[in-house]
Amino acid sequence: MQRDVGSLPLSPALRVRLLAAGFQTAQELLETGPCGLSKEIGISKEEALEALQVVRQECAGDAAKTAGGSGSTRKCTALELLEEEQAQGFIITFCSALDNILGGGVQLTKITEICGAPGVGKTQLCMQLAVDVQIPECFGGVAGEAVFIDTEGSFMVDRAADIAAACVQHCQLIAEAHQEEDHLKALENFSLESILSHIYYFRCRDYIELLAQVYLLPDFLSEHSKVRLVVIDGIAFPFRHDFEDLSRRTRLLNGLAQQLIIIANDHKSAVVLTNQMTTRFGQNQSTLVPALGRCSAFALCMTSLLFGMGSKKQ
Repeated sequence: MQRDVGSLPLSPALRVRLLAAGFQTAQELLETGPCGLSKEIGISKEEALEALQVVRQECAGDAAKTAGGSGSTRKCTALELLEEEQAQGFIITFCSALDNILGGGVQLTKITEICGAPGVGKTQLCMQLAVDVQIPECFGGVAGEAVFIDTEGSFMVDRAADIAAACVQHCQLIAEAHQEEDHLKALENFSLESILSHIYYFRCRDYIELLAQVYLLPDFLSEHSKVRLVVIDGIAFPFRHDFEDLSRRTRLLNGLAQQLIIIANDHKSAVVLTNQMTTRFGQNQSTLVPALGRCSAFALCMTSLLFGMGSKKQ
């Protein structure tokens, strides 16, 4: 009954309508009923009834699987969980200070939320990570690919090209210093063109497009198994304007966060979100607070920290 709407075997168009209307679980759909569902998402009662029949069948099947497999529930110790956690890789940045703050880099299977005031460099850092995720394994990287979802139109391909060129040059300097065969071989396929061709860019102009893209993302990742980074630059931006129903806004964002957690775990990828911070003035001081709120395993707050990593030489 708590199954996500995005995982139900309904048409993509219908799933997008349901998500845009604020429905997150199968239970919410069944409680609404055909008449209510018809009014909520603008379909006929017959279509609503057919959709609910599919939902009921799926819920019944899930319940049967749960009952039949209850004896095979995974059991593990806290030590095993710790070992699994430590075995996950990191996306390194070649910036020792930042990697140390992050405990080794941006960890795979986790969600990292980067918060900061407008113009502080959140998008720059995300473009850097989209390049860094492709660093070959012999240099300490994960040799992956990146998905970049842009909600504000802030992605600058020229800047991404500069960062990629600088990263290639940095790896070349390392290879020249160590003269190891695996370094030199890895650089044969690590070029500006290769890096840019493995950053998959999506532009979402409103919250419906963002929801659709995120809920369809598992299918894309299944076809591109080397993706190890998913960036959503400006996750709260589409929800800030012309969105009067705050409870619905909260439901949608919570559902979005849950879907991203599933993506991070199932596809062994790091998910990085950026979020603007607003200034709230109290009686004695002003503080910066996330516009969306912390929905991640780790939040990196950027207030006055600017990175020039695109031009680093060491």
